[in-house]
Amino acid sequence: MGSRILKKRHLEMLLEGVPDYVNPRFVLEQYKTPASIAADILWFAYNLGDIKGRRVMDLACGTGIFAIGAALLGARKVFGVDIDRGALSLAEEAAGDLDVAEKIQFLEGDIRDVNIFLKLSNLNIDTLIQNPPFGSQRMVKRGADRIFIERSLEISPVVYSFHMAGSEDFVRGYFKRMGGEITHRLYYRFPIPRLYDFHRRDFRIVDVIVLRVLKMI
Repeated sequence: MGSRILKKRHLEMLLEGVPDYVNPRFVLEQYKTPASIAADILWFAYNLGDIKGRRVMDLACGTGIFAIGAALLGARKVFGVDIDRGALSLAEEAAGDLDVAEKIQFLEGDIRDVNIFLKLSNLNIDTLIQNPPFGSQRMVKRGADRIFIERSLEISPVVYSFHMAGSEDFVRGYFKRMGGEITHRLYYRFPIPRLYDFHRRDFRIVDVIVLRVLKMI
């Protein structure tokens, strides 16, 4: 199907069919990335040569929107990794519905587990996309994304990473200390729907940044 996607809007329409979480867990900050944002990032990466024919990983993949999108855009092989088995089941079903299941391998695991990390780092990944928990909620530990910053560049030489826009200076410095160079910055207004008991509003908008990072050392 990937070879038939000629416009970003076509990709976005397909990604709108990727399901949301059924039982989201606030400690993991589980919110589905809007199809419009996912399509924009994937299209950007595709035009930089980071998707087609590449081995791509969607780390903290949730229900698989980036993994599925990469497969639709002609990735050679895609790995979707998440700690939540329920979310992975939804991702597998969606991949089947969009006829890309044969291109994607979904893996259950915690990036903090050394054994899981060693397995992931041996997959010869070309491009990694991650939308980890980054502490936008008061009940989620601040700095939850640091382990993803540290691990990502050990898994892949090219990383696309979501973070709170307000933490940009810190995150850029952290990636630099890990041997990464920021090549591009993408800014988005990310809608957070009312999913959990502690939410007071139907939704709110969070400013996020997506960094493209190259491993330099």
